Amino acid sequence: MQELRQELGFFDVVEQRRSVRIFDQEEPFDHDLVEKCLRSAILSPNSSNLQLYQLIRIPESSPLKDPLAQLCMRQKAATTARELVVVITRRDLWKSRAEANYQYLSSSTQNQTEKKVRQAKNYYKNLIPKLYSKFPGWSWIKKLIAWWVGLRRPMVREVGETEVRISVHKSASLAAMTFMLGMKAVGYDTCPMEGFDSIRVKKLLDLPQGAEIAMIIGCGKGLPEGIYGERFRVNSSELIIQK
Repeated sequence: MQELRQELGFFDVVEQRRSVRIFDQEEPFDHDLVEKCLRSAILSPNSSNLQLYQLIRIPESSPLKDPLAQLCMRQKAATTARELVVVITRRDLWKSRAEANYQYLSSSTQNQTEKKVRQAKNYYKNLIPKLYSKFPGWSWIKKLIAWWVGLRRPMVREVGETEVRISVHKSASLAAMTFMLGMKAVGYDTCPMEGFDSIRVKKLLDLPQGAEIAMIIGCGKGLPEGIYGERFRVNSSELIIQK
């Protein structure tokens, strides 16, 4: 395992990562490496450094593992996984996360001018509450303000409730991708799943009302039969466009 981790470079990891749907049940599985990859995942870029997500580990020893796998429509990627990682968004935690950033800026001003620190602190005390607060009609008011300001100068338009929700899911997905690449780098495989009963999963895991499930990731040492066919991607010319 150590040799594999040393040999794989970034582009090797990207090339070799596949969504593997059947995991080895016999080979020893190092759950500590999952922890290492999750700690790397939280270094991923995220909107406003709020990190409005959580990564919930369900190892094979957990009494929740089998019921959760059943709620993933009994996919083999879930039933054979040695560990499941539930990626949830926590938009409802924006106040505490903004406060944490504010307090960090207040106590750590190294290599920052006073003006920059003041601007950053104002961002978390004034702009973030305006963007993330929720009350009736506020989403439309924000859109109207963005439209009005946008008549005179460049302006961020994605300020409504739906757009904020999408932004939070983007951050969670960036962390999930980092985690999956990390798992490949240490010799393990993953499979991100969207096929699950979100209502029942939230109840099973006793998730708060404000949480949403972005994806559930099956983890383990993949078996060859767990890769369903050769990789296919449309031609890069349709995806990479230069103007």
